[in-house]
Amino acid sequence: MKKVYLKPGKERSVLRMHPWVFSGALEPPTEEIAPGEIVAVQASNGETVGCGWWSTMSQIRVRMVSFLPNHEVNEGYFGLLTMKAVSKRTLSGLLPLFGGPVACRLINAENDDLPGVVADYYAGWVVCQFTTAGAERHKNIIAQALMTALPGCNGVAERRDADARKREQLPCEEGIFPLAGETPPDELEITENGIRFAVDILKGHKTGFYLDQRDAREAVAAYANGKKDVLNCFSYSGGFGIYAAIAGAKKVTQVDSSADAIALAQKNASLNADKIKGEIEYETADVFKYLRLCRDKGRVFDMIVLDPPKFADGKSQLMKAARGYKDINLLAMKLLAPGGVLATFSCSGAVSSEFFDQLLAEAAADARRRFQILTRTGQPKDHPVALSFPEGRYLKGVILQTM
Repeated sequence: MKKVYLKPGKERSVLRMHPWVFSGALEPPTEEIAPGEIVAVQASNGETVGCGWWSTMSQIRVRMVSFLPNHEVNEGYFGLLTMKAVSKRTLSGLLPLFGGPVACRLINAENDDLPGVVADYYAGWVVCQFTTAGAERHKNIIAQALMTALPGCNGVAERRDADARKREQLPCEEGIFPLAGETPPDELEITENGIRFAVDILKGHKTGFYLDQRDAREAVAAYANGKKDVLNCFSYSGGFGIYAAIAGAKKVTQVDSSADAIALAQKNASLNADKIKGEIEYETADVFKYLRLCRDKGRVFDMIVLDPPKFADGKSQLMKAARGYKDINLLAMKLLAPGGVLATFSCSGAVSSEFFDQLLAEAAADARRRFQILTRTGQPKDHPVALSFPEGRYLKGVILQTM
Protein backbone atom coordinates (compact mmCIF):
# COMPACT_ATOMS: atom_id res chain seq x y z
CA MET A 1 0.00 0.00 0.00
CA LYS A 2 1.41 3.37 -1.00
CA LYS A 3 1.74 6.07 1.64
CA VAL A 4 0.83 9.76 1.81
CA TYR A 5 1.94 12.09 4.58
CA LEU A 6 0.02 14.76 6.45
CA LYS A 7 1.75 18.07 6.97
CA PRO A 8 2.73 18.90 10.56
CA GLY A 9 -0.30 20.11 12.50
CA LYS A 10 -2.80 18.71 9.98
CA GLU A 11 -3.56 15.47 11.82
CA ARG A 12 -6.44 16.77 13.95
CA SER A 13 -9.23 16.24 11.43
CA VAL A 14 -8.22 12.66 10.66
CA LEU A 15 -7.70 11.85 14.34
CA ARG A 16 -11.27 13.08 14.93
CA MET A 17 -12.26 10.56 12.22
CA HIS A 18 -13.50 13.02 9.62
CA PRO A 19 -13.40 11.17 6.29
CA TRP A 20 -12.09 13.98 4.06
CA VAL A 21 -8.40 14.85 3.70
CA PHE A 22 -7.91 17.95 1.57
CA SER A 23 -4.97 18.57 -0.73
CA GLY A 24 -3.64 21.40 1.44
CA ALA A 25 -3.22 19.02 4.39
CA LEU A 26 -0.90 16.66 2.52
CA GLU A 27 2.72 16.68 1.47
CA PRO A 28 3.20 16.07 -2.27
CA PRO A 29 3.26 12.30 -2.85
CA THR A 30 6.66 10.80 -3.52
CA GLU A 31 5.34 8.27 -6.02
CA GLU A 32 2.61 8.13 -8.62
CA ILE A 33 -0.79 7.09 -7.26
CA ALA A 34 -3.62 5.95 -9.51
CA PRO A 35 -7.10 7.46 -9.08
CA GLY A 36 -9.08 5.41 -6.56
CA GLU A 37 -6.05 3.52 -5.27
CA ILE A 38 -5.97 2.64 -1.56
CA VAL A 39 -3.33 4.67 0.32
CA ALA A 40 -2.10 4.61 3.91
CA VAL A 41 -2.34 8.02 5.57
CA GLN A 42 0.64 8.84 7.76
CA ALA A 43 0.93 11.54 10.39
CA SER A 44 3.95 13.81 10.09
CA ASN A 45 5.74 11.63 12.67
CA GLY A 46 5.29 8.56 10.44
CA GLU A 47 2.48 6.98 12.45
CA THR A 48 -0.30 5.44 10.33
CA VAL A 49 -3.68 6.99 11.16
CA GLY A 50 -5.81 5.11 8.64
CA CYS A 51 -6.26 4.58 4.94
CA GLY A 52 -8.48 5.81 2.15
CA TRP A 53 -9.17 6.23 -1.55
CA TRP A 54 -6.88 8.55 -3.48
CA SER A 55 -8.19 11.16 -5.90
CA THR A 56 -6.01 13.16 -8.28
CA MET A 57 -8.79 15.48 -9.47
CA SER A 58 -10.73 16.53 -6.38
CA GLN A 59 -9.59 18.96 -3.71
CA ILE A 60 -10.50 16.09 -1.37
CA ARG A 61 -7.37 14.05 -2.09
CA VAL A 62 -8.14 11.16 0.26
CA ARG A 63 -11.50 9.81 1.35
CA MET A 64 -10.98 7.68 4.41
CA VAL A 65 -12.33 4.14 4.52
CA SER A 66 -10.66 3.03 7.77
CA PHE A 67 -9.29 4.84 10.81
CA LEU A 68 -7.64 1.78 12.31
CA PRO A 69 -3.86 2.18 12.65
CA ASN A 70 -1.87 -0.28 10.57
CA HIS A 71 -5.08 -1.67 9.04
CA GLU A 72 -4.13 -3.41 5.79
CA VAL A 73 -7.21 -2.75 3.69
CA ASN A 74 -7.68 -4.86 0.58
CA GLU A 75 -10.45 -5.05 -1.99
CA GLY A 76 -12.32 -7.70 -0.02
CA TYR A 77 -12.77 -5.16 2.77
CA PHE A 78 -15.20 -3.17 0.64
CA GLY A 79 -17.34 -6.25 0.19
CA LEU A 80 -17.44 -6.63 3.97
CA LEU A 81 -18.43 -2.96 4.40
CA THR A 82 -21.21 -3.46 1.85
CA MET A 83 -22.58 -6.50 3.63
CA LYS A 84 -22.36 -4.70 6.97
CA ALA A 85 -24.41 -1.77 5.63
CA VAL A 86 -27.10 -4.09 4.25
CA SER A 87 -27.20 -6.07 7.50
CA LYS A 88 -27.92 -2.90 9.48
CA ARG A 89 -30.96 -2.14 7.32
CA THR A 90 -32.20 -5.71 7.54
CA LEU A 91 -31.82 -5.93 11.32
CA SER A 92 -33.61 -2.60 11.79
CA GLY A 93 -36.62 -3.89 9.88
CA LEU A 94 -36.22 -1.47 6.99
CA LEU A 95 -35.46 -4.25 4.55
CA PRO A 96 -37.48 -7.47 4.82
CA LEU A 97 -35.32 -10.55 4.43
CA PHE A 98 -37.37 -11.87 1.55
CA GLY A 99 -37.94 -8.78 -0.55
CA GLY A 100 -41.32 -7.36 -1.49
CA PRO A 101 -42.20 -3.98 -3.05
CA VAL A 102 -40.24 -2.02 -0.47
CA ALA A 103 -37.63 0.67 -1.06
CA CYS A 104 -34.64 1.46 1.14
CA ARG A 105 -31.21 3.06 1.01
CA LEU A 106 -28.61 0.33 1.47
CA ILE A 107 -25.36 2.33 1.35
CA ASN A 108 -25.16 5.98 2.36
CA ALA A 109 -21.67 6.94 1.16
CA GLU A 110 -19.26 8.26 3.83
CA ASN A 111 -21.79 7.48 6.54
CA ASP A 112 -21.28 3.77 5.78
CA ASP A 113 -17.50 4.11 5.22
CA LEU A 114 -17.91 3.89 1.43
CA PRO A 115 -17.31 7.45 0.16
CA GLY A 116 -19.17 8.27 -3.02
CA VAL A 117 -21.23 5.06 -3.00
CA VAL A 118 -25.01 5.27 -2.94
CA ALA A 119 -27.07 2.09 -3.31
CA ASP A 120 -30.86 2.11 -3.24
CA TYR A 121 -33.10 -0.95 -3.13
CA TYR A 122 -36.32 -0.88 -5.16
CA ALA A 123 -38.54 -3.97 -4.97
CA GLY A 124 -35.91 -6.58 -5.73
CA TRP A 125 -33.45 -4.40 -7.64
CA VAL A 126 -30.53 -2.22 -6.56
CA VAL A 127 -29.62 1.03 -8.32
CA CYS A 128 -26.25 2.58 -7.48
CA GLN A 129 -24.31 5.78 -8.04
CA PHE A 130 -20.50 5.85 -7.81
CA THR A 131 -19.28 9.43 -7.66
CA THR A 132 -15.66 9.18 -6.49
CA ALA A 133 -12.60 7.62 -8.07
CA GLY A 134 -12.37 5.03 -5.30
CA ALA A 135 -16.02 4.09 -5.63
CA GLU A 136 -15.60 3.74 -9.39
CA ARG A 137 -12.50 1.57 -9.03
CA HIS A 138 -14.16 -0.85 -6.60
CA LYS A 139 -17.77 -0.82 -7.86
CA ASN A 140 -17.77 -4.39 -9.18
CA ILE A 141 -16.74 -5.77 -5.79
CA ILE A 142 -19.49 -3.72 -4.13
CA ALA A 143 -22.08 -4.89 -6.68
CA GLN A 144 -21.21 -8.55 -6.15
CA ALA A 145 -21.37 -8.09 -2.38
CA LEU A 146 -24.84 -6.56 -2.74
CA MET A 147 -26.01 -9.61 -4.66
CA THR A 148 -24.60 -11.87 -1.95
CA ALA A 149 -26.12 -9.83 0.90
CA LEU A 150 -29.60 -9.71 -0.67
CA PRO A 151 -31.04 -13.18 -1.25
CA GLY A 152 -33.43 -13.06 -4.18
CA CYS A 153 -32.02 -9.80 -5.56
CA ASN A 154 -32.68 -9.68 -9.31
CA GLY A 155 -29.75 -7.48 -10.19
CA VAL A 156 -27.53 -4.49 -9.41
CA ALA A 157 -27.15 -1.63 -11.88
CA GLU A 158 -25.67 1.86 -11.87
CA ARG A 159 -26.52 5.37 -13.02
CA ARG A 160 -23.58 7.37 -14.38
CA ASP A 161 -25.19 10.79 -14.85
CA ALA A 162 -24.53 12.40 -11.43
CA ASP A 163 -22.83 15.80 -11.68
CA ALA A 164 -20.42 14.78 -8.92
CA ARG A 165 -18.74 12.35 -11.34
CA LYS A 166 -17.61 15.27 -13.50
CA ARG A 167 -15.59 16.74 -10.62
CA GLU A 168 -13.45 13.59 -10.57
CA GLN A 169 -13.41 13.35 -14.37
CA LEU A 170 -15.32 10.09 -14.37
CA PRO A 171 -17.36 9.18 -17.46
CA CYS A 172 -20.83 10.72 -17.43
CA GLU A 173 -23.57 9.20 -19.55
CA GLU A 174 -27.27 8.55 -19.37
CA GLY A 175 -28.69 5.09 -19.01
CA ILE A 176 -28.84 2.09 -16.71
CA PHE A 177 -25.70 -0.04 -16.71
CA PRO A 178 -25.88 -3.56 -15.25
CA LEU A 179 -23.14 -4.60 -12.83
CA ALA A 180 -24.41 -7.93 -11.49
CA GLY A 181 -27.40 -10.14 -12.14
CA GLU A 182 -30.10 -9.08 -14.61
CA THR A 183 -30.69 -5.65 -16.17
CA PRO A 184 -33.62 -3.89 -14.47
CA PRO A 185 -36.56 -2.45 -16.40
CA ASP A 186 -36.58 1.32 -16.87
CA GLU A 187 -39.43 1.68 -14.39
CA LEU A 188 -40.18 -0.15 -11.15
CA GLU A 189 -43.05 -0.01 -8.69
CA ILE A 190 -42.63 0.29 -4.93
CA THR A 191 -44.95 0.65 -1.95
CA GLU A 192 -44.24 3.19 0.78
CA ASN A 193 -46.52 3.20 3.83
CA GLY A 194 -49.14 1.45 1.72
CA ILE A 195 -48.92 4.03 -1.09
CA ARG A 196 -47.83 2.89 -4.56
CA PHE A 197 -45.20 4.76 -6.57
CA ALA A 198 -43.68 4.23 -9.98
CA VAL A 199 -39.91 4.77 -9.89
CA ASP A 200 -38.21 6.01 -13.06
CA ILE A 201 -34.74 4.57 -12.54
CA LEU A 202 -33.64 5.47 -16.08
CA LYS A 203 -34.23 9.23 -16.08
CA GLY A 204 -35.58 10.08 -12.63
CA HIS A 205 -33.83 12.23 -10.04
CA LYS A 206 -31.04 10.61 -8.03
CA THR A 207 -31.56 6.86 -8.44
CA GLY A 208 -35.22 7.39 -9.32
CA PHE A 209 -37.01 8.37 -6.10
CA TYR A 210 -36.50 10.64 -3.07
CA LEU A 211 -36.22 7.94 -0.44
CA ASP A 212 -34.82 10.48 2.02
CA GLN A 213 -38.19 12.29 2.29
CA ARG A 214 -40.11 9.23 3.52
CA ASP A 215 -40.54 10.54 7.08
CA ALA A 216 -41.29 14.06 5.86
CA ARG A 217 -44.10 12.82 3.61
CA GLU A 218 -45.73 11.21 6.64
CA ALA A 219 -45.28 14.38 8.67
CA VAL A 220 -46.90 16.53 5.98
CA ALA A 221 -49.81 14.12 5.66
CA ALA A 222 -50.53 14.50 9.38
CA TYR A 223 -51.41 18.18 8.81
CA ALA A 224 -53.21 17.79 5.46
CA ASN A 225 -56.56 16.37 6.56
CA GLY A 226 -59.36 18.79 5.78
CA LYS A 227 -57.17 21.36 4.02
CA LYS A 228 -59.15 22.97 1.22
CA ASP A 229 -56.25 23.93 -1.03
CA VAL A 230 -52.76 22.38 -0.88
CA LEU A 231 -49.90 23.50 -3.14
CA ASN A 232 -47.01 21.08 -3.67
CA CYS A 233 -44.08 22.90 -5.28
CA PHE A 234 -41.19 21.14 -7.05
CA SER A 235 -43.52 18.15 -6.95
CA TYR A 236 -41.39 15.74 -9.03
CA SER A 237 -43.21 12.36 -8.80
CA GLY A 238 -45.93 13.89 -6.64
CA GLY A 239 -45.11 12.26 -3.31
CA PHE A 240 -46.09 15.04 -0.91
CA GLY A 241 -49.23 15.86 -2.89
CA ILE A 242 -50.39 12.26 -3.07
CA TYR A 243 -49.83 11.77 0.66
CA ALA A 244 -51.85 14.95 1.31
CA ALA A 245 -54.67 13.87 -0.99
CA ILE A 246 -54.87 10.45 0.66
CA ALA A 247 -54.81 12.07 4.12
CA GLY A 248 -57.93 14.08 3.30
CA ALA A 249 -56.93 17.31 1.53
CA LYS A 250 -59.83 18.46 -0.62
CA LYS A 251 -57.68 19.87 -3.44
CA VAL A 252 -53.99 19.46 -4.28
CA THR A 253 -52.04 21.32 -6.96
CA GLN A 254 -48.80 19.68 -8.12
CA VAL A 255 -46.30 22.12 -9.71
CA ASP A 256 -43.06 21.21 -11.45
CA SER A 257 -41.11 22.67 -14.38
CA SER A 258 -40.62 19.22 -15.94
CA ALA A 259 -43.38 17.77 -18.09
CA ASP A 260 -41.90 14.30 -17.50
CA ALA A 261 -42.15 14.81 -13.74
CA ILE A 262 -45.76 15.92 -14.02
CA ALA A 263 -46.56 12.84 -16.11
CA LEU A 264 -44.95 10.64 -13.45
CA ALA A 265 -46.96 12.39 -10.72
CA GLN A 266 -50.15 11.76 -12.69
CA LYS A 267 -49.26 8.10 -13.05
CA ASN A 268 -48.64 7.80 -9.31
CA ALA A 269 -52.00 9.41 -8.60
CA SER A 270 -53.69 6.85 -10.84
CA LEU A 271 -51.92 4.03 -8.98
CA ASN A 272 -53.58 5.27 -5.77
CA ALA A 273 -56.94 6.37 -7.18
CA ASP A 274 -58.80 4.12 -4.75
CA LYS A 275 -57.26 5.92 -1.76
CA ILE A 276 -57.32 9.56 -2.91
CA LYS A 277 -60.21 11.47 -1.41
CA GLY A 278 -59.88 14.87 -3.07
CA GLU A 279 -59.06 16.50 -6.40
CA ILE A 280 -55.53 16.77 -7.85
CA GLU A 281 -54.58 19.24 -10.56
CA TYR A 282 -51.24 19.76 -12.28
CA GLU A 283 -49.23 22.74 -13.48
CA THR A 284 -46.08 22.51 -15.60
CA ALA A 285 -44.40 25.76 -14.61
CA ASP A 286 -41.37 27.42 -13.05
CA VAL A 287 -42.21 27.48 -9.34
CA PHE A 288 -40.88 31.00 -8.70
CA LYS A 289 -42.96 32.37 -11.57
CA TYR A 290 -45.99 30.35 -10.56
CA LEU A 291 -45.89 31.66 -6.98
CA ARG A 292 -45.62 35.25 -8.24
CA LEU A 293 -48.59 34.63 -10.53
CA CYS A 294 -50.62 33.32 -7.58
CA ARG A 295 -49.59 36.40 -5.58
CA ASP A 296 -50.70 38.73 -8.36
CA LYS A 297 -54.04 36.92 -8.60
CA GLY A 298 -54.59 37.09 -4.86
CA ARG A 299 -54.77 33.32 -4.52
CA VAL A 300 -54.20 31.75 -1.08
CA PHE A 301 -53.55 28.20 0.11
CA ASP A 302 -54.16 26.32 3.35
CA MET A 303 -50.91 24.37 2.97
CA ILE A 304 -47.79 24.84 0.84
CA VAL A 305 -44.95 22.36 0.43
CA LEU A 306 -41.56 23.63 -0.78
CA ASP A 307 -39.09 20.87 -1.62
CA PRO A 308 -36.67 22.55 -4.05
CA PRO A 309 -33.58 20.98 -5.60
CA LYS A 310 -30.18 21.66 -4.08
CA PHE A 311 -29.41 25.40 -4.33
CA ALA A 312 -25.76 25.06 -3.19
CA ASP A 313 -23.19 22.39 -4.03
CA GLY A 314 -20.65 23.91 -1.67
CA LYS A 315 -19.81 26.85 0.56
CA SER A 316 -18.80 28.99 -2.43
CA GLN A 317 -22.46 29.03 -3.51
CA LEU A 318 -23.89 29.60 -0.05
CA MET A 319 -24.99 33.21 -0.43
CA LYS A 320 -26.60 32.54 -3.80
CA ALA A 321 -28.45 29.64 -2.24
CA ALA A 322 -29.49 31.82 0.70
CA ARG A 323 -31.15 34.30 -1.65
CA GLY A 324 -32.99 31.48 -3.39
CA TYR A 325 -34.28 29.94 -0.16
CA LYS A 326 -35.34 33.27 1.26
CA ASP A 327 -37.12 34.36 -1.93
CA ILE A 328 -39.06 31.12 -2.38
CA ASN A 329 -40.15 31.01 1.25
CA LEU A 330 -41.09 34.69 1.27
CA LEU A 331 -43.34 34.14 -1.73
CA ALA A 332 -44.95 31.08 -0.13
CA MET A 333 -45.49 32.77 3.24
CA LYS A 334 -47.44 35.58 1.59
CA LEU A 335 -49.77 33.05 -0.04
CA LEU A 336 -50.84 31.24 3.13
CA ALA A 337 -54.35 31.63 4.49
CA PRO A 338 -54.74 32.39 8.21
CA GLY A 339 -53.72 29.26 10.12
CA GLY A 340 -52.03 27.94 6.99
CA VAL A 341 -49.17 25.44 7.11
CA LEU A 342 -45.84 25.72 5.31
CA ALA A 343 -43.65 22.62 4.99
CA THR A 344 -40.27 23.78 3.72
CA PHE A 345 -37.08 21.85 3.05
CA SER A 346 -33.42 22.25 2.13
CA CYS A 347 -31.24 19.44 0.78
CA SER A 348 -28.14 21.66 0.49
CA GLY A 349 -25.46 20.32 2.81
CA ALA A 350 -23.75 23.71 2.87
CA VAL A 351 -26.87 25.23 4.49
CA SER A 352 -26.91 24.38 8.20
CA SER A 353 -30.12 23.97 10.18
CA GLU A 354 -29.32 27.17 12.08
CA PHE A 355 -28.75 29.13 8.88
CA PHE A 356 -31.94 27.73 7.35
CA ASP A 357 -33.90 28.85 10.42
CA GLN A 358 -32.36 32.31 10.09
CA LEU A 359 -33.41 32.54 6.45
CA LEU A 360 -36.96 31.49 7.34
CA ALA A 361 -37.12 34.07 10.14
CA GLU A 362 -35.94 36.80 7.76
CA ALA A 363 -38.48 35.74 5.12
CA ALA A 364 -41.28 35.77 7.71
CA ALA A 365 -40.29 39.25 8.88
CA ASP A 366 -40.32 40.55 5.30
CA ALA A 367 -43.68 38.87 4.69
CA ARG A 368 -45.04 40.49 7.87
CA ARG A 369 -46.27 37.09 9.06
CA ARG A 370 -45.73 35.26 12.36
CA PHE A 371 -45.17 31.52 12.51
CA GLN A 372 -44.86 28.70 15.00
CA ILE A 373 -42.66 25.68 14.35
CA LEU A 374 -44.88 22.61 14.48
CA THR A 375 -42.23 19.99 13.80
CA ARG A 376 -38.88 19.33 12.16
CA THR A 377 -37.94 16.53 9.80
CA GLY A 378 -34.68 15.07 8.57
CA GLN A 379 -33.20 11.99 7.03
CA PRO A 380 -34.86 8.67 7.83
CA LYS A 381 -32.96 5.91 9.58
CA ASP A 382 -31.78 4.27 6.36
CA HIS A 383 -29.87 7.53 5.69
CA PRO A 384 -27.70 7.53 8.86
CA VAL A 385 -25.19 10.27 9.62
CA ALA A 386 -21.75 9.50 11.02
CA LEU A 387 -21.17 11.57 14.14
CA SER A 388 -17.74 12.65 12.88
CA PHE A 389 -19.18 13.71 9.49
CA PRO A 390 -21.75 16.48 10.01
CA GLU A 391 -21.77 17.14 6.25
CA GLY A 392 -23.70 13.87 5.98
CA ARG A 393 -26.72 15.59 7.51
CA TYR A 394 -27.79 17.46 4.39
CA LEU A 395 -31.60 17.27 4.63
CA LYS A 396 -33.52 19.74 6.79
CA GLY A 397 -37.26 20.23 7.03
CA VAL A 398 -39.39 22.64 9.04
CA ILE A 399 -43.19 22.60 9.21
CA LEU A 400 -44.57 25.99 10.22
CA GLN A 401 -48.04 27.38 10.91
CA THR A 402 -49.17 30.98 10.78
CA MET A 403 -50.09 32.54 14.13
